[in-house]
This record gives sequence, C-alpha cells and structure tokens, in this order.
Amino acid sequence: MVCRREREEMKLKLTWRIWILIICLFFSFLTVFGIPPSFLQKGVLITSVESNSTAFEQGLRQGQIITKIDSQQVSSLNDFTASLHGKFDSNESIKLIITTKEGEVILYSNKTPQITVSEIPKTKIKLGLDLAGGSRALVKAQDFDLDSSAVRDLVDITNNRLNEFGISDVKVVPVSDLSGNNFMLVEIAGATPKDLQDILAKQGKFEAKIGNDTVFIGGKDRDIASVSRNAQDSGIERCGESGGSYFCRFRFNIYLSEEAAKRHANITAGLDIDPENPEYLSKKLDLYLDDKLVDSLFIGVSLKGQVTTQVMISGSGTGVTEQDAFTDAQNSMHKLQTILITGSLPYKLEIVKLDTISPLLGKEFTKSILLAGIAALLVVSIIVFARYRKFKSSLALLFTSFSEIIIILGIASLIQWNLDLPSIAGILATIGTGIDQQIIIMDETKQEKYLSLKERMKRAFAIILGAYFTGLVAMIPLMWAGAGLLKGFAVTTIIGITTGVLITRPAFTDMMKKIGE
Repeated sequence: MVCRREREEMKLKLTWRIWILIICLFFSFLTVFGIPPSFLQKGVLITSVESNSTAFEQGLRQGQIITKIDSQQVSSLNDFTASLHGKFDSNESIKLIITTKEGEVILYSNKTPQITVSEIPKTKIKLGLDLAGGSRALVKAQDFDLDSSAVRDLVDITNNRLNEFGISDVKVVPVSDLSGNNFMLVEIAGATPKDLQDILAKQGKFEAKIGNDTVFIGGKDRDIASVSRNAQDSGIERCGESGGSYFCRFRFNIYLSEEAAKRHANITAGLDIDPENPEYLSKKLDLYLDDKLVDSLFIGVSLKGQVTTQVMISGSGTGVTEQDAFTDAQNSMHKLQTILITGSLPYKLEIVKLDTISPLLGKEFTKSILLAGIAALLVVSIIVFARYRKFKSSLALLFTSFSEIIIILGIASLIQWNLDLPSIAGILATIGTGIDQQIIIMDETKQEKYLSLKERMKRAFAIILGAYFTGLVAMIPLMWAGAGLLKGFAVTTIIGITTGVLITRPAFTDMMKKIGE
C-alpha cells in the first residue's frame, strides 16, 4: 500500500522543465494582457491630441484613458459620443470636465475637444499594418543610391517630420534587400495612400530670398532658432471671399539664428525705399517651398540694415466654403511650421511600392486565422488520439502547442513587435513544426526497442536539434529578403522554434516520460 502511494506521488510530481513551461506561460499571459488585464479596463483611449489645442494645453495626452465626461460614465465610443452630443451646438464657451485615470482636466471652449479616441485594446499585442489598417510605403532616394549611414539619417529626419505632424502609430525603419539596396519603410496606421504620398513625396526644401540672395533656410540646425506655435504668435489672421471662393490668411513668428539675422541685415542695407510704398523697401522677402514661390512679404523700412531675429511668416488657404478655407490655411500653416522646424529632406524621394490595407480586412482575417488555428489543433489532437489511443498524450500535445502560441505572443508583446500577416504565417509554421517534432517524440516513446526510454528521448531530441538549426539558418536570409517585408515571418519563426527547443519540447518530453512510465 505504501509503495503504491509513493508511485502515485512520483507520477504527480512535476519536473523542473515542466515548471519552466508553466512559469513562462504565466508571465506570457501577464505580458499579453497586462496588470490589471486590459479587457477589464473601462473607458476610451486617447490616440492623438492636437498640439495647438486647449485640450493639449490643459494636460490631455496620447495614451491616457478617459473614464468620465462631466458626470457621465464613459465605457465605450458610443458613451463618449453621447456625452458630447449637443454640448457645442452654440458658439458659447462651456465648461467641460474630462476625467482620466491620471486626474481631472477642465476645459473652457466653444468647440469639441480636438482629440481622437478609440476603444481600449483588449491585449498589449501590437498589430502591424496588415491587421490594423493603414498605408505602407517603400521609399528610396531619387537618382541616388543610399548607403546604410545615409538611410539612417533619412529615417531620423522622416521620423522628426512625422512626429511634428502629430501622426501617431507610425513606424519608420531602414530596410535592405539581398542585393544590398537600401530603402526606408514607412508604415502609418489609419492613413490613406494619398496622405502618405503627400507627406513623403515632397522634399520640404524651404528658402527665404530677397531677390536672388538667400536670407535663411528651414531647419533648426541651420538658420531657424525656433518656430512659434502658441495662440499669441500664430494663427489664422483673417478670412474673406474673392471671386466666388474663400481665402484665409495665416501668420506665425519665427526666430532666426544670429548668423541668419546678420545676413538679413547685410542684404536689406543695400535696398532702396519703394517709391510707391514709402513704408516698405524696394524688394520683398520671397518664401519658396520646394523651389515654388508660396508667398512674398513686404519688408518694413525700419528693418533696413537692422539685425533682427524675429520674422513674421504668412500665407493663405483657399476653399469652396469659409470653413474649407480655414481648414486649408491651418493645414498649410502646420506643414510650413513643421518644415521650418525639421528642415528639408537631404534628397528627393521616390516611392517604390505603396500599399493600403483596410482595418476591416485585418479584423476578419484575424478571426478567420484564430478559428482555423483552433480547428487545426483540435483535428490534430483527434488524429493523434486515434493513432496512439492515449487521451493524455493528445491532451499534452494540445496543451504544449497552445502554450507555444501564448509564449510567442508574450515575447512579441514584450519586445513590442508588430504582428503582421508574415508574422501570423510564421506562427502557423511554428505550430506545424512543433506538432511534427512532438509526434517524433511520441513515436520514440512507443518504440519497443532495447534502448531505455531516456535514451529514446535523447535520440528524438537530437533529431529536433538538427531540424532547429536547419530552420534557423533558413530563416536568417529572410530577414532581408523582399527589402525586409518578410522580416515578420523570419522573426516570429525564429522566436517560435527557439521557444520550442528551449522550453516546450523539453517539457513535452518529460510529459511523455511520465505518461510512458
């Protein structure tokens, strides 16, 4: 009786390899769902805040979670819309109390808060463009071959420009193909191909000239010390109607470096006074964007030969309605400010490949893949049960395969890897490889040979190690194939097969040993 109880206790005892699998599975769940779990949180997530808005000035930021507006609880996008409905129908400023998890923000405005929100993600997994929706562009320099250093500089400048534009969920990375050609890959969630093309296609070269003499060039590292974006020094100056369409003028101040200010003084010192307009000098300050004249500013007589670091920049926007003209002027001002801050791109760009993905397609595809994966695992488990007639073996195979998926997703969440279609394909490939290797282990346990069970497990693991190194070597070239577009497949496959060799296969081997005993 005592010996039987000891045997039962030995069967129930978990090995250290199985404990490692359980611990990794636990931490992967925490990494994927967070603490507290994301799916239990109520509210809406702020995805972007207009940098010049009252909401931004009062402390609302991207990533905060809104839980209440005034006294109304906000648990979904419908609640958020309903809580703001009808509040801004008049032009009178009202008090709005927005409660986030960081505290309360009080706004006084006659306009809806200039923020965008979304549902709180149920997991910490970052979805790539293929699943979240948006646009992707593969970009190279026009008539110029980039080396690795040049493409990194291009990535830095593009990142700065996109950040200044206030675009969220953007990914800009250097990539290369197997031929050694270097590209820049830009992915923006929620953007249309036209948006992406408008941002990337133009070099953003800004010059201010008096006649043929360049006074200053856009970019902080050159002639621009700072660009005003506050309400006092920038904004829409006036709007009006002309020839059946509307126009709005914008203006903002910029501050020149000392060197640029001296250059301005030297050039204006040689100008005459305009005989028709005695208040101004004979030449204007011409503003060029990508070698096209965008505006000409009068230069006051008082500035003749004077070293001044403050210059007012102006321009206009047009539209069919006054609101369209106002919006166009705001966008033009924002774009010009961004280019003045970040400077021009070092060369003109050419978009080699431009793709767009619908977020609805991504959601449907994710659901289909999830259902197909679950169905495949169940069918494989049934086949294994029919082949080996062991319910425990089938259950162990199903548990190990499921654990492998969770650990891969946990690692992807930890390193903030964007899961795209190639990544999903990599996970599916890993599951298939894992099931093949687990069947090898089960076959070895079933063989009735002169070798002990321990020796058979060693032989099975030798086969698995050989397959692992073969797969690893095969995946490395895919990191660069197709200018990096297959990198997701390579990375997730490498994570999956490495997880299998180090964690799940040893644990499954111990499970089979215990079942065999």
